[in-house]
Amino acid sequence: MASADAGGVPTTAPPAPTPRRSVTGTRKAVAVLFLLPALVLLGALVLYPIGYSFFRSFLDDSGDFTAFDNYKTLFTDDSIRTAIKNNAIWVVVAPTLATILGLIFAVLTERVRWGTAFKLVIFMPMAISMLAAGIIFRLVYESDPDRGVANAVAVSVHDTFSQSSAFPQAHPSMNSPLKAAGGGAFITKEPVRAGTPVVLPLTGVAPGQLPDDAKAAKAAKAEPGQVTGTAWQDFTRGKGRGKPNAPDASEFGYAGITIEAVKGGKVVASTKASADGTFALPKAADGAQLRYPASNFREAYNGIEWLGPTLITPSIIGSYLWMWAGFAMVLIAAGLASVPRELLEAARVDGANEWQVFRRITVPLLAPVLAVVLVTLMINVLKIFDLVFVIPPGSSKDEANVLAVQLYNSAFLDKDLGVASAIAMLLFLLVIPVMLFNIRRMRREARR
Repeated sequence: MASADAGGVPTTAPPAPTPRRSVTGTRKAVAVLFLLPALVLLGALVLYPIGYSFFRSFLDDSGDFTAFDNYKTLFTDDSIRTAIKNNAIWVVVAPTLATILGLIFAVLTERVRWGTAFKLVIFMPMAISMLAAGIIFRLVYESDPDRGVANAVAVSVHDTFSQSSAFPQAHPSMNSPLKAAGGGAFITKEPVRAGTPVVLPLTGVAPGQLPDDAKAAKAAKAEPGQVTGTAWQDFTRGKGRGKPNAPDASEFGYAGITIEAVKGGKVVASTKASADGTFALPKAADGAQLRYPASNFREAYNGIEWLGPTLITPSIIGSYLWMWAGFAMVLIAAGLASVPRELLEAARVDGANEWQVFRRITVPLLAPVLAVVLVTLMINVLKIFDLVFVIPPGSSKDEANVLAVQLYNSAFLDKDLGVASAIAMLLFLLVIPVMLFNIRRMRREARR
């Protein structure tokens, strides 16, 4: 309808607003019908279990209402408190280390020709299930160095710098000419003389643990101007067989054992026994006491107790890093590919070294990607189950406990559904802040 303003100029009324339609022209009712199956599944598979778990957490085993007793149990039961502590360690340590490793791998692989092959190798563990990875690392951490890769490496490195002894349990017999010298060493009771053979008998080493090159022990021959003798295993199988303090044909020499000549507390000469246990010392040993140093009896190094109560959680985290560092590397590498190379080159032209370029430019530009990786892994480790369930032996399961494993134990082993539901709600509450942080970050990125 037309009208006139104060000056007589005709004006027209604005048109009435038309109802808004969707971009595709779909009616809301039709859209709801298409979304209905997804909403039903969401309610049945997500909302209903959450609601029922919340309701069940206030009931005991018989279905009676117990108020907050189940939640009190979470902070009074020793096993559950250990699980909460271990979950805190996991959330702080595992995502941080995986993100750092992924960043290092992503940056380094850009500088080598075979970077693609390296990424493939690092990412390959992601193709293995968590259960299979747990079985693999249960074998890797085996305490026996002949079976466990980790201890085989540890023993090899240790023995490179400090060779273990072949005679850790050796000791003198009751009527031996040797006595304890302190610190695990043994020394002759009387000084020795050149030209007079000496016997240094020991016992206590199992026949199967003697050196492979050990031969039948022989009595040493007298040599003028030398102190000679025999070091051997003075033990013969069978009651009443063998002569004490004298080598017998069935007894073996201590091949490679060290003998020292000591005068006035100082070592004046030393040697090692041959395969049949015989040895010879120069004239300087005349009038000295012969000593087996404690290094002969050092316990064999069998590696690190990876699956013991002390190291079980760090060991499992190590297996997690083996699997998920590749995931972090791939995401960070994708973000690194979008970093403007002009900024990096400009910084180098201005005199910045590689560390400064990495710390001042690369890392800040990758901050959004690093946040995605870190938050994703934090959510992932909150519900870690498979590795913790498979890797620890029975003696270390309590020390390795986490909330997801404790939930399983409470529900299916202890048959305490109330406590299990309370643990489930605690896990749900722990995930919410991380999810909210992720949503806020995504919205902030979308507004840029």
